Amino acid sequence: MSSHLKAYRAAILHNLADPAVVGVERSYEYFEDGLLLVENGHIAGVGHAAELLPTLKDVEVVEYRDALITPGFIDTHIHYPQTGMIASYGEQLLDWLNTYTFPTERQFADQAHASDVAGIFLKELLRNGTTTALVFGSVHKQSVDAFFEAARALNLRMIAGKVLMDRNAPDYLTDTPESGYADSKELIERWHGKGRLHYAVTPRFAPTSSPEQLALAGKLLGEYPNLYMHTHLSENRKEIEWVKELFPERSGYLDVYDHHRLIGARSVFAHGVHLCDEECRRLAETGSAVAFCPTSNLFLGSGLFDLNKLEAHGVRVGLGTDVGAGTSFSQLQSLNEAYKVMQLQGKKLDPFKSLYLATLGGANALYLDDRIGNFESGKDADFVVLDYRATPLIAYRMQQATSLAEKLFALTMLGDDRAVKETYAAGQSVHRRD
Repeated sequence: MSSHLKAYRAAILHNLADPAVVGVERSYEYFEDGLLLVENGHIAGVGHAAELLPTLKDVEVVEYRDALITPGFIDTHIHYPQTGMIASYGEQLLDWLNTYTFPTERQFADQAHASDVAGIFLKELLRNGTTTALVFGSVHKQSVDAFFEAARALNLRMIAGKVLMDRNAPDYLTDTPESGYADSKELIERWHGKGRLHYAVTPRFAPTSSPEQLALAGKLLGEYPNLYMHTHLSENRKEIEWVKELFPERSGYLDVYDHHRLIGARSVFAHGVHLCDEECRRLAETGSAVAFCPTSNLFLGSGLFDLNKLEAHGVRVGLGTDVGAGTSFSQLQSLNEAYKVMQLQGKKLDPFKSLYLATLGGANALYLDDRIGNFESGKDADFVVLDYRATPLIAYRMQQATSLAEKLFALTMLGDDRAVKETYAAGQSVHRRD
């Protein structure tokens, strides 16, 4: 075997499929004493340590005690320019945008500021075990350059785009249909498909883009292969009413995007809290995805996401933090809140389904499940080491746990950045807690 081979020993858990489709028991693979083999930044194998160790010769084995290795977490919706305004008090969506968001994003006209925040933002993601994210920039082209430069330096798989916004926002934060198109095109040429980076055409949401701008966003999507489209949908009831006033000729919020050719594979819509059956059906048949953002939906009082309804229609669903309306970079904390969102609707969220949402489900929503999301051979070696003794309370709770499901559930309820011992991207350590 190659001298580039390294082995990581701990308990290892990853999903093979969606528990909602194949049943919980068939949805995952677990090795109590496992070995993860990594070669040249990719997964070379996974299995029981007792079976794999005798086959290895002169291979370095990194051992983690009282730890669980899972795939790196995937965040399907987050705003990096809002890092500095996380935990801003007291508003629902539309007032919150005007009071906090727009003034904060104004600063990203300065590339030095954007670079500083991109560094802080990526550090926070990695401290929380998130190795891939679908990221909003600001309306400024330089915000995206700064973000991609920082992500490339760490060899991260990241998706981002410049916000398109030509109306219903402060003058200092708007572009035009033509400038938004030209700036996006320039960024796509510079960054899309370079290393592990991907570009997302990013209209903020229907109310802040004119029909002309949305039409040009659709044109962009048709001009380059495998671009993403990233926007917001049906987050807040007042927002939905506003969309009806602005686009009276369309049958609903989703239809605005549909009309402008903005839905389909690699189109990701954040929130989708208030979707009708017809919209769910249309999202499913076009292969579009929805990002479930529980901490944000609760923080802004937007509503309770109906995961079961979207799954019944076959819609792809990922998990998003939606920082800065979201209150934590931690996907463990997102799952804590997701469980409660389901409980409030009289439904359950199984711990193995939670892991799926944060890993393989997110990869599936982003059409990256051939590259990330679990430990199949050949995939990118993006993984996280979770510490069963991260806090005194977690350590004590683990002593009482009698099953893997109980341990996993306790980690999602009690865990945060402290539970992340180490994060790896493409086989390289990019965060070490201690």
